Amino acid sequence: MQLINFLSSLAMPFIILGIVTYAFLEKNKVFDDFLEGAKEGIEIVFSILPTLVGLFVAIGALRSSGILDIIIHFITPLLNVFHFPSEIMPLAMLRPISGSGSIAVATDIMKNYGVDSTIGVIASTIMGSTETTLYTIAVYTSCVKIKKTRFVLLACLMADVVGIVVSVIICQLMT
Repeated sequence: MQLINFLSSLAMPFIILGIVTYAFLEKNKVFDDFLEGAKEGIEIVFSILPTLVGLFVAIGALRSSGILDIIIHFITPLLNVFHFPSEIMPLAMLRPISGSGSIAVATDIMKNYGVDSTIGVIASTIMGSTETTLYTIAVYTSCVKIKKTRFVLLACLMADVVGIVVSVIICQLMT
């Protein structure tokens, strides 16, 4: 174990040294290339900033409006028919929209039901098997200036639904 810790602490310095050595051997100007990359990175940040601000405002409005609670209240009977725990629904609905919001909901689930409970295990599995879809699509498509995202959105949301349903099924079979 100590050898792994030692090697992992040396990994980054060796990678940096390898990059600098390669650039020196290829006669590239390392610092100029670094500055050019940093400049491009800042330009990307400024180009996606309006999209992120709009997304964060929309997420805040959705969370504070109480609409999630209303939706969950109405679909709970249907969830009970399929043995889908309704306690997971806030996480399942928020996960594709907000990473920080879904972390807060998952933490709340862990506090209320315990990390080793079936609900806690399902919440953890959902967090690991799904993505913050809207955020990811917004960042990547705005970065490369893609405007038509409906098919990407549909495919990604279907993947999230599959991840959530399979997480519930597998975790219920395992516990």
